Amino acid sequence: MSKISIRFFDDREVRAIWDDENNKWWFSVLDIVAVLRNQDDYTKNRNYWKYLKAKLKKEGSQVVSTTTQLKIIAPDGKRRLADMLDYEGIIALGKQFPSKTANKFIDWFTYSPESIDGKSKTKAYALFETSFIDSIEVGTSKGLQQIHAYLFGGLYEFAGQLRTKNISKGGFRFEYAQYLLSTLQKIDHMPETTFDEIVEKYVAMNKAHPFMEGNGRSTRIWIDLILKKQLQQCVDWSKISKSNYMNAMIISSVDSSVLQELLKSALTNAIDSREMYMKGIDYSYYYEEN
Repeated sequence: MSKISIRFFDDREVRAIWDDENNKWWFSVLDIVAVLRNQDDYTKNRNYWKYLKAKLKKEGSQVVSTTTQLKIIAPDGKRRLADMLDYEGIIALGKQFPSKTANKFIDWFTYSPESIDGKSKTKAYALFETSFIDSIEVGTSKGLQQIHAYLFGGLYEFAGQLRTKNISKGGFRFEYAQYLLSTLQKIDHMPETTFDEIVEKYVAMNKAHPFMEGNGRSTRIWIDLILKKQLQQCVDWSKISKSNYMNAMIISSVDSSVLQELLKSALTNAIDSREMYMKGIDYSYYYEEN
């Protein structure tokens, strides 16, 4: 197992470790306590958890019985044993904090399936299990439209449809709508036989930004399909932090070398691993959180 940080709540990190043997995530109890108490002091959170743990144990709560200890990076930089809970355990722990923050946290942690992102993420998970993924046209704008239509079909009226309005983000204006179709045709003909060529194609597609919403989530699946087909590799997105990814993407508008190095460092041969795919979706959707 290795430390993998996949979620943030109110700018606080919630550390998680993937358990290959049991096929599930374990989450840091102290991180959850920090969130629920709105407290940054590590010692105070540790002492509070010690008190709460003893109280729950006395009450016979299952929260304590389902707690396990795994090694995780402590504030002093060393790997130390820490209390961890799985998904159900965290939900049960959250209910011990009757407050607006706790309710907000539980809503966020469970990633409401009724939200657009929640429903889209569920579809993204399911894509790995369907035969549809094998019918996607790899490396073309049509293939990207297929992915977008699958992820957002029934959620956005424009699912799979090229935008007809100009859009910008962070001061950067994406391709003008009137030139979008011709730009995509050029991208379709870009080479994709080497890693560097694939990244350049990915950067070009990001600059084009063909949809009103959902571009990042769609194109990360798109580039993985290209890498899988051409190089028998894919990106382990869990190795790339949100800040590093966002910065690299911003810089890529003028210099793609930073993004190339970032993605190259996270390449893996585990192209058929369900766990790798699921972690990738977790991170991909996390990148889009505000």
